[in-house]
Amino acid sequence: MRSRIFSAWRGALGFSLLAGLGLMACNRSGQGETSAGQGDTLSNAAKPAPLDTVKIKRLALQRDSLKADSIARKNGQLPGALLPGHRIVAFYGNIRSKGMGILGREPKDQMMRKFDKVLAEWQAADPSLPVMPALHSVTITAQGAAGADGKYRLMNSKSTIEETRAWAKQKNAILFLDVQVGLSDLEHELPKLTEYLKDPTIHLGIDPEFAMQTKGVRPGKKIGTYDAKDVNYAINFLARIVSENHLPPKILMVHRFTQGMLTNYKNIKLDPRVQVIMDMDGWGNPTLKKDSYKAYVEKQPVQYTGFKLFYEYDIKPKGSHLMTPQEVLTELNPKPLYVQYQ
Repeated sequence: MRSRIFSAWRGALGFSLLAGLGLMACNRSGQGETSAGQGDTLSNAAKPAPLDTVKIKRLALQRDSLKADSIARKNGQLPGALLPGHRIVAFYGNIRSKGMGILGREPKDQMMRKFDKVLAEWQAADPSLPVMPALHSVTITAQGAAGADGKYRLMNSKSTIEETRAWAKQKNAILFLDVQVGLSDLEHELPKLTEYLKDPTIHLGIDPEFAMQTKGVRPGKKIGTYDAKDVNYAINFLARIVSENHLPPKILMVHRFTQGMLTNYKNIKLDPRVQVIMDMDGWGNPTLKKDSYKAYVEKQPVQYTGFKLFYEYDIKPKGSHLMTPQEVLTELNPKPLYVQYQ
């Protein structure tokens, strides 16, 4: 299936960044020898203007975006798009950390058995929509210590990323690489993940909670924020990877549980090469979680919706419990197509 999706995308959207560019001819204004002074002048004049590679790439991406828009309008979506034809169910965390989520809290085999049970519960709750398993790994993590450059974030080692990738492939699952920028920004952090995101099974998550540039404090002191322009940067970043590597659409998942975590959501510019999920990330009793979903996801829609469940924190408030798949599907509108367990 994955190879068929990949081939379909290549056929529908393949292109060359330099397509349509003609060869530049030198302007030769004379034959034979010239004096030394004239020779220098003519030599300089004969040099072709330097190529503006940034402009060339931008124009190529614009052409490709128009082609993608055309295909999406005709067929409803681009070949290989996972949404809305699946419900993604993800286990979140870091395989090296017991405290960040279920992904690293339990031994691998035990965790995977629990994952199988959860996947089966979701499939039974809605047999009409195939469940797509996902591992959601915090890959660039906000830190309490500033680090050498004072940016309060740390990227996982290559060995950790590759091991997590191997776990996902063993499970036939997609993989999300999640980014917490601290006092850095997406422009500096996302390029570090470029080579991994060339894999058609790897997608991206960004977490405004730990984006602290506008707050001017270290992570954990306040809840951070992203603006639409930050989300648009991530969308354009992924769209470029999709186009340049002839991939099926990527998914961008954005965490959210407060009003201030995302500003100017109406200015987010969607691109058919990137499917955007707004994920209600808060914990607490079911009433609070449902109210937050309605306020920050349902009432401020972007494209697709997600919902997060916390094994440890959702059960802490008095009289609370972990919501079941049936509860989520019957009590939330729209029904989330991405569900994450931490």
